[in-house]
Amino acid sequence: MFQKVEIKYLEIEGGFWGIVTQKGDKYLPINLPEQLKSNGSSAYCIMEPATDVMTMQMWGTPVHITSFYTL
Repeated sequence: MFQKVEIKYLEIEGGFWGIVTQKGDKYLPINLPEQLKSNGSSAYCIMEPATDVMTMQMWGTPVHITSFYTL
């Protein structure tokens, strides 16, 4: 199911892209498409948990974006 999200660039721990849902849930996209790399932009995404990775960022739950569309 698509979720409306806001894309954010966080300038902590060397800088990285994050996703915040309308509920305030935080996700760390492993495969953020170039089209979504715009700080503060909104999109609808389908995400799946990324259980096969480890990250250095201590922010959000790692996810793979499986589908999206922009607003």
